[in-house]
Amino acid sequence: PVSSTLYGSRVLRGEVGGSVTHQCFYSITTANRHDRKYWCKIIENRVCSTIVSTTGYTAKNYTGRVSLKDVPENGTFAVTVTELKKDDTGTYRCGIGPTNRDLYVTLNLTVLADAGALEQTEVVRGELRGSVTVLCPPGDTLGGEKRFWCKLGTTDCILLADTDGYVGKSYQGRIVIAPPESSGAFKILINDLKKEDEGLYRCGMGRLGSWNSSQMVALQVTTASALPTRPKFLSGSVGDALSVKCHSDPKENYEKKYLCRWKAASCELLVDSDGFVHESYQGKIQITGSQRENGTFTVLMSYLREEDAGWYWCGAKNRHREHTSSVKLLIQKENCSSKEPETSTLVKPALSTRPAAYSTPTQGRITALTHAAGTVTESTSTPLPTLVPSTSVTSPGETYHK
Repeated sequence: PVSSTLYGSRVLRGEVGGSVTHQCFYSITTANRHDRKYWCKIIENRVCSTIVSTTGYTAKNYTGRVSLKDVPENGTFAVTVTELKKDDTGTYRCGIGPTNRDLYVTLNLTVLADAGALEQTEVVRGELRGSVTVLCPPGDTLGGEKRFWCKLGTTDCILLADTDGYVGKSYQGRIVIAPPESSGAFKILINDLKKEDEGLYRCGMGRLGSWNSSQMVALQVTTASALPTRPKFLSGSVGDALSVKCHSDPKENYEKKYLCRWKAASCELLVDSDGFVHESYQGKIQITGSQRENGTFTVLMSYLREEDAGWYWCGAKNRHREHTSSVKLLIQKENCSSKEPETSTLVKPALSTRPAAYSTPTQGRITALTHAAGTVTESTSTPLPTLVPSTSVTSPGETYHK
């Protein structure tokens, strides 16, 4: 069994005389931080014989060639085995608990005469409700230009998103697979992080099963988050204007702020702080203000149309960091909002198909009237001279009218 609080690679390769390091990742809870960590090997009768543990025990035939390093503040422990032998091949467990039958992950180690290049796992950490950026290496373009993101399961890697337009239900509106850079590497951007997002992933280019051209990624989500809970929906009526306040880290000096429209793991730039405005939104969208001291900026969308319904990302970026958040805009046909909207149909936007100087998004906030941890964020409707605004912002079980 594999708990959502413990995960690690299921396959490990090494070569005779060489060494391997296996990392296990766990949720940073008080119990996990202080409990016993162990590495054991399955022997006869399916008993798992301890090789090394944080109690100081080391099996006799592994003395001098195995070590276990626990880093509780990072939620990870690593086991390194050196001077590998052919008979080290077998099934192992890395786990947490007083016995070897508690919380664990099973893996298979294969020791070969020549294992070739050994794979490293990239560790990416993000805050609950925050966002992360994953850098993926250049891939095998012989398999096509398709880029993918999948989560490792017991036997295979479950596809979550790709550039053919597939996005899994749990990732709707919150993942972008960016175009490749000049080096061939590309970024995957994920926001609105959830605890269940923790785990092992692969990102790559070409065929889903071409592991030689993909990167193993361990995603950790810290629960001690200062980010406020926010509504996932904004609501406006046809013809109205909607003012959206976006939030980012006030400690960062961002070079560019932007709003883009999300669809099928891509995000088309609508407006940015450099003065770009998408041709289909000329005269109806603008960045109206920016306050560096609190990390906010405001985007005004006016003359709302039914086809404006859908997912949007708002974010800020510099050379080193990028922050995004996502929100779904619901459009009321009438200029009145008397009840909470529950669903919205994603309508294909009437946008130009020409490339739009796309800047890869990541972690700010499009939010609405949210009070959490002393933080107040808001989204209000802004009237035009000839319009009577009527917008509402909804979160589960609540409706706000402004």
